[in-house]
Amino acid sequence: MLEHYVYIIGLAASFMVAFSLGANDFANPTDCAVGAGVIDFNKALLLFSAFVFIGSLIQGRFVIKTLGGGVVPEIELIGAVSAVLATFTWVTIATLLGMPISTTHSATAGVLGVGLAYAAVGKIAINDINWGNLLNIVLSWITSPLASIALAACTYIALRNLLAKLRDDSRSWAILKASLIASLAFSAYSFGANDVANATGAYLFVTKKYLGVPAGEAMLFLSAIGSLGIITGATVLGRRVLETTAYKITKIDVVSGLAAELSNALVVWLFTTVPYMLFGYGIPISTTYSTVASIIGVGIAKKRSFSEVNWRTVLKIVTSWVTTLPAVVLLSITIYLILTRLI
Repeated sequence: MLEHYVYIIGLAASFMVAFSLGANDFANPTDCAVGAGVIDFNKALLLFSAFVFIGSLIQGRFVIKTLGGGVVPEIELIGAVSAVLATFTWVTIATLLGMPISTTHSATAGVLGVGLAYAAVGKIAINDINWGNLLNIVLSWITSPLASIALAACTYIALRNLLAKLRDDSRSWAILKASLIASLAFSAYSFGANDVANATGAYLFVTKKYLGVPAGEAMLFLSAIGSLGIITGATVLGRRVLETTAYKITKIDVVSGLAAELSNALVVWLFTTVPYMLFGYGIPISTTYSTVASIIGVGIAKKRSFSEVNWRTVLKIVTSWVTTLPAVVLLSITIYLILTRLI
């Protein structure tokens, strides 16, 4: 009976993590449109909410499967609670500081911390951790921002060259603005599909067990909870990180915003969808890395130099990225060891 109460508490903690993810990652699909002045915060929030919910329900299972069993074979209840509490703590601290960190880093580190704690107490062997799958995730943290920088820069140059051949009139700009809003919607959909697992993936095994439902229904249930938490967090605290990415990395206009947002959305969607189709596991990439890299890419492409990018801001962001993995792993291990003594 006690475990059932712990499961309910764990779901509440998962909602809290989703809240913190929404607060930190709301900026990822919306920063370019808001930074370019095409849409205000409230309208961006409505689009974000609608398409995150849709993306979570339709494709959220792709990455929930990865974090729910692709790193550690089975995460029992106390381990799941430890992973989400560690993730929530770190992401919330970063959000209050206005730092756009990788919530994917945080969630993966939380699960890895539990796996290492299991190994330390003899529940599993260290080799039971799926290091190959973990390596693929880590490689995606490198390849996804590089892909975003390159794609955003190329897209910006292509758009600029196209506009040079067209008449610079109100109709052209109306089409560009509408395209940027459509890119926001696509980016929010891709974000929901990839990032909902960061809050709920650790609960796949225990949800199947305690609700007695198949994996598909469990993932749909978790996707709904996660997306609602993300939307709540974006509503309450979404402005903090948005101020950083929309205004403090480089000056965003309609053309550069469209190039960056479209590139960001495409990269996230491809990493979510293609590996799942090929191998059965979607790759949880950092949507934060992708959006920041896309903005850097268009900043460099504007004058084909590095002068358009505020590298002091970028350095602060990268520093927060580097500290995320070890910090959350240690938090997760510590929380797990404390909870196992208390429960």
